Amino acid sequence: MNIVMLTNTYLPHVGGVARSVDAFSREYRRQGHQVLVVAPEFAEKIDNEKDVVRIPAIQNFNGSDFSVALPLSGELTERLDFFEPDLVHSHHPFLLGMTALRIARSRELPLIFTHHTLYERYTHYVPADSETLKRFVIELATRYGNLASMVFAPSESVADLLRERGVKRPIAVVPTGVQLENYRHGDGASARQQYNIPQSAFVIGHLGRLAEEKNLDFLTDVVIELMHRNDDIHFLVVGAGPMQQRIRSLFDTQSLSSRLHLTGTLQGDAQRDAYSAMNVFGFSSTSETQGMVLTEAMAAGVPVVALDASGCREVVEDRINGRLVLKHSTREMIAALQWVHDLAPEEYQRLCQAALQTAERFSMENCAASALRHYQSLVHQHWPLDDSLYAQWMRLRNTIGAQWEILEGVTGAATAALDPDHALKK
Repeated sequence: MNIVMLTNTYLPHVGGVARSVDAFSREYRRQGHQVLVVAPEFAEKIDNEKDVVRIPAIQNFNGSDFSVALPLSGELTERLDFFEPDLVHSHHPFLLGMTALRIARSRELPLIFTHHTLYERYTHYVPADSETLKRFVIELATRYGNLASMVFAPSESVADLLRERGVKRPIAVVPTGVQLENYRHGDGASARQQYNIPQSAFVIGHLGRLAEEKNLDFLTDVVIELMHRNDDIHFLVVGAGPMQQRIRSLFDTQSLSSRLHLTGTLQGDAQRDAYSAMNVFGFSSTSETQGMVLTEAMAAGVPVVALDASGCREVVEDRINGRLVLKHSTREMIAALQWVHDLAPEEYQRLCQAALQTAERFSMENCAASALRHYQSLVHQHWPLDDSLYAQWMRLRNTIGAQWEILEGVTGAATAALDPDHALKK
């Protein structure tokens, strides 16, 4: 199959959606399919990119590390004509998501939409953030889902939420898998030496974008309290973002900076070794739709302690491969991490072994195979138009129809958001 992926975030940006698109694209190509990725330009360039069309974009939108695509490109139409796609996969409901809808409608192709994100948790990146704006983005994503041929949900929790919000199109649960071989046999001892962490230390680790929506103030408070109780605890934080300086300042204030290790963004072997240097992975975000970093940590044999939330409860089994903290309180999170810290060696090894077994269920090969089966079912239901004058007229009609659907969806979402009786669904 020839698959077009449109995404508002992609490499070199570090984030769940960018990593998901990259991981699926690599696996699809490995299995013999063609993939064309359409994504925004970023200030940092990637040399010799293959099968990627970059769209002009506003850099560092509103002080963030995101680029906002301007979905206008003559080159894109030419590349699509040459590529001859069989289906269109959109990873966002806005910006390039609107472009994805136009492409699918004009070319009579199935449209798949992955609802990666709880968008209402990210409205603080937009000026004039408000409850009305949160309702608007929920409505917009829901209406967009109902324009797709099928919606992919990264977890059962998200699938249930989408149905509750009114998505009527078929929903398939397709999590982003983990490339198991990329996280096995890491050199944790070498990573500890590199970051000045004692080999005897108990390392609480975290990996991801260091941003407000990740609830990192909560996790930082938890780790600081645990450090005051346990002299052997160190905190290894992999990633970068606007919260980085705040985390550093909080540890400086508590005179614990020597036990905080901020590595910045890591890739490849360096990331694998960092995971292997951890004794437990701490995760406090409640804005995730799936736990990609949780399955990565488990693929490295690291148990996870996470707050109960969508994307986490599908991965973490309490007292089996980690701890799932049901009450969102620092006291409960501290107790869960302390429980792992205090385990006898043989009990801790059972936890690590269970984590490895969990990662097997979320292998990239399995997840990609599931997605491809859904792709095949949709492609077989669609008949591409020929090049007759009638076909050209139908493409024009469908393009106009797509524009109307976009306008109708945005207008409807705005109307619902402004309705004071419209309850915001969490």
